[in-house]
Amino acid sequence: MAKKKKKKIKLHPTTSFIILIFATIILSAILSLFNVSASYDSINIKTGELEQTIVTVNNMLSYDGIKTIISNALTNFVSFTTVSTLIVTLIGVAVAEETGLIQTFLKRKLSKINPKIITFLLFLLAVFSSIVNEVGYAVLIPLGALLFLFNGRNPLAGIATAFAGVAFGYSVSFFIGATDMSLIPYTISAANLIDENFYVRMTSNLFIMIFSCIAISIVGTIITEKFIVKKIGRYVSKTKDDLDQTKEIEYLDLQYEEQKKIKEEVKEKRGLKYALITAIVIALIFIYSIIPGLPLSGILLDQTQESYAYQLFGDNSYLEAGFTYMLSLFLIITGIAYAIGAKSIKNDQELMQKLSNRLSSLGILLVMIFFASQFVAIFRETNIGTIIIAWLTNIIKLIPLSGILLVLVAIVVIAVSNLFLPSTISKWMIIAPVLVPAMMQMNLSPQYSQFVFRAAESMTNGITPLLPYFVVYLGYLNIYNREEKKVYTITDGIKLMMPYMIALSIVWIAIILLWYLIGLPLGPGTYPVL
Repeated sequence: MAKKKKKKIKLHPTTSFIILIFATIILSAILSLFNVSASYDSINIKTGELEQTIVTVNNMLSYDGIKTIISNALTNFVSFTTVSTLIVTLIGVAVAEETGLIQTFLKRKLSKINPKIITFLLFLLAVFSSIVNEVGYAVLIPLGALLFLFNGRNPLAGIATAFAGVAFGYSVSFFIGATDMSLIPYTISAANLIDENFYVRMTSNLFIMIFSCIAISIVGTIITEKFIVKKIGRYVSKTKDDLDQTKEIEYLDLQYEEQKKIKEEVKEKRGLKYALITAIVIALIFIYSIIPGLPLSGILLDQTQESYAYQLFGDNSYLEAGFTYMLSLFLIITGIAYAIGAKSIKNDQELMQKLSNRLSSLGILLVMIFFASQFVAIFRETNIGTIIIAWLTNIIKLIPLSGILLVLVAIVVIAVSNLFLPSTISKWMIIAPVLVPAMMQMNLSPQYSQFVFRAAESMTNGITPLLPYFVVYLGYLNIYNREEKKVYTITDGIKLMMPYMIALSIVWIAIILLWYLIGLPLGPGTYPVL
């Protein structure tokens, strides 16, 4: 008799996060019992001096640890960036969708475009979105799903494309952005340990970022079209109601249908016209609000900063803090403008009812986010990630390396570190004081070190459950999943990202080595070597 195949147990992501929480707590108790610790040097960017920090594992199974878990549970959820960003974004997306703006725009403007070009544009936009930190995760994942869905393609592929673009192309764009503002002070302080007069300009990585942005988007598009689309399969979009409606329409008077279609097209054109005019007005107001020196202008800038780049993307920039809200407001207002022109919504009550129905599916996503937020917060509280990074960074410090070997080891150290601590600044604070001086002693520039960090970090962004927006990606995979018996687990989500990770890691490494071997400029007047 043939042996029956054992069915693989597939745990819902919520269950998996709960298991990860308990596993982290138990692991912290075991490591604490053995007094696991590490030390690292961080730079005080105000004084420029090295400060040694000794970090130990916090036992979350202890009396104080349990108190911390219980007392901070609500705070962990509320302060979890994905919650507020996601809800605010989805309100705008839902209004634009339920009024018919998104469907009409896609049907009229994008339906005739080659699907591969649409995939490329989505991936490129996702990569570019990191100019305003992590807003791309919240905005482009739901929009990517709709973009593919209304073009007759599987929305799961759109979700994967958007998430991969933001995650694996993180921190590069066509312009300097928030990441540059955050990294450069630590890069300068680390470089000053070797040369106290060394300075890093904002545009120091501009050329290599522009090239990377395009290269990553091209390869990402190929992965989506050649692997992801085929792996996910076709999307069965018609439900029983859709089929019944289709059969009924077949018996209707064709002339009546034609007249109805013409009337709808007139309404849609008028709606798009209203939406376009509204969008232009809002765009002009937005542009005026980031121009300094004009009457009542610059409202979104941090006027306390002298540099315009810091006014725009600094820590206290109103643009940085309010971009998600402004984008949602843009979608809401243009959606309503379309509804008025196309008469697609009768009144505010109908709109609110549609929004209620549209957002009702987010309940399970919020449950997932709650437990994911606890897992991320508890793991961070244990200090396990920080200790691992400190250990890995010491490899660069203790083992004499030079040239390409130093670069390759740094890439591995940073990529692995990112699995345990996805926070860009937290990692660079630990790694910069070691990596930048080590590379400078090998005649490699701090600007090159900074780019190596940015590229290596991006290689593993999309496969770590500790990334706050990984749960959003998982949640949307399950929301748009039409196979009732199948659930997209954490493992499934990671497997779906693996083709991107492998291919794009090769691209990142190739770019890093290409610039070093040929000596191409990283930015204006900046090269890989000193």
